[in-house]
Amino acid sequence: QVHLVESGGGSVQSGGSLRLACAASGLTDTNYNMGWFRQAPGKEREGVAALNRVGRTNYASSVKGRVTISRDDAENTLFLHMNSLKPEDTAIYYCAAGRAHGWWLPLLVREYGFWGQGTQVTVSS
Repeated sequence: QVHLVESGGGSVQSGGSLRLACAASGLTDTNYNMGWFRQAPGKEREGVAALNRVGRTNYASSVKGRVTISRDDAENTLFLHMNSLKPEDTAIYYCAAGRAHGWWLPLLVREYGFWGQGTQVTVSS
């Protein structure tokens, strides 16, 4: 059974930084894409960043240059390093895993079947 548990959310001022972590267990092979998504109040869940098994990354244009997705394979942990945070980054952030199909690395909610419970990030101006 797959479990994804996020941590590291919190409240920061505009321009600040946060590092989110996602502890993963139960992924029985490496053929998964891992991703970070977020959902702001009243908005649909959207993709933020994704990482495939060989380290290729994909970032949403709204965060490109400000966030970095990475993982520690030894600890089965996925990270999202966020810098220069803006109030519009305020959302619940979710970790997700989805079966990979070739080299396609989507930021689409429907392509990820396993989800964590989310962690709140609040950025004040």
